[in-house]
Amino acid sequence: MSNQAEIIRVVGIGLDGVLGLTDKVRQLIEQATVLVGSDRHLSYFPHHPGKKIILGNFLDAIIDIRHGLQNGEKIAILVSGDPLFFGLGRLLLENFPRKQLQFYPHLNSVQLAFNKLKIPWQDAKLFSVHGRSLIELTSLLQQGEEKIAILTDGNNNPSAIARFYQSLELPTPYDFWICENLEAPQEKIYHFSGEEIGTLAGLSDGSFAPLNVVILIRQNPLNQPPIPLQSLPLIGLPDQTFLSFNDRPGLMTKREIRLMILGELALHPGQIIWDIGAGTGSVSLEIGRLSPSSRVYAIEKTAMGITLIQQNCQRLQVNNVISVHGTAPEILHQLPQPQRIFIGGSGGNLIKILDVCGDKITPNGIIVLALATVEHFHQSVDWFSQNNWNYRLLQLSISRSVAVGKYTRFSPLNPVTLITANRLTIDNG
Repeated sequence: MSNQAEIIRVVGIGLDGVLGLTDKVRQLIEQATVLVGSDRHLSYFPHHPGKKIILGNFLDAIIDIRHGLQNGEKIAILVSGDPLFFGLGRLLLENFPRKQLQFYPHLNSVQLAFNKLKIPWQDAKLFSVHGRSLIELTSLLQQGEEKIAILTDGNNNPSAIARFYQSLELPTPYDFWICENLEAPQEKIYHFSGEEIGTLAGLSDGSFAPLNVVILIRQNPLNQPPIPLQSLPLIGLPDQTFLSFNDRPGLMTKREIRLMILGELALHPGQIIWDIGAGTGSVSLEIGRLSPSSRVYAIEKTAMGITLIQQNCQRLQVNNVISVHGTAPEILHQLPQPQRIFIGGSGGNLIKILDVCGDKITPNGIIVLALATVEHFHQSVDWFSQNNWNYRLLQLSISRSVAVGKYTRFSPLNPVTLITANRLTIDNG
């Protein structure tokens, strides 16, 4: 068992300095003969009689601490917040025996931020971009997590994070909260709504204090403002135009893929079109806007999907898309004969769906499939070959540019294979 002199006390401290420490922790610091910390942390104790070691180069500091232990010094290390929350504690545990370390945490910046905002945070996702690429943040944003706390650094600052978020063109809108210098006299909290992210992204990198945490709160879809329809393009609606599944916001046909599907469908006015596995209705709505004289049947098996299709129709003021709640292929028998069919989802019934589509579609009709798996691709090609259909394949591997700090990188979308098919015309002459 180590004696008391060999224990290293690791003390978390906030921007309120000594005032935020308990009497017990203040006494431990006063009893220390060696005080280790950054210039800022040491400045809270200008009259401390012990030796002071500035925590600059960590390896040099480790050597000094070991020498101090050998000489029987009582060592206290001052760190920000909670030492074991993205802090120095992990490195200390890698360099000293656990029994030699005692931790005295302060409130960490994420705790402080959520409590300042009066938002429960037990379900928040925590992420540090300190010394890391913003690309690693992509999955949390794509999943549409309700609450995300981001620990920043000088390069990955709030404006850089906003630019990165914008460049992903996600369907999930977030409110951005920037909480800086928490508990210090200079404390400030900034709020940027989803509609104001462009303003945040346009600010210079030095617009916020270095000590800040960014909190992202997913907006309630019911609170989203009306869409300014006059600003929308005729074709190729941005993904964020559509309300999407809360738990799977990325589950929609992406804009670039949608544009290719629309081209492959070779639409004409006044047609009947089926969209099987319509999801949020993004493809159906694009067709409905392009061809107001056509009728689009958006077939979706989930109640939430049907609700989203109807809400998106209302938001975009599209009235020629008919949402059909049911499972394919059974529900297809109740629908009028189509000239065009798009299959975006099959629920594991691909071959049965193709059988019904092949029977129902008009003689010169076109079927387009968007496939994400090799298995469904092979099933489809086999079916079209065996049933004497013409088909052609398009394999789409698309990457979008994303802003990562001062640079631009490409982030790939999931690869998709399109199959466009129509029946072979048999010449009996």
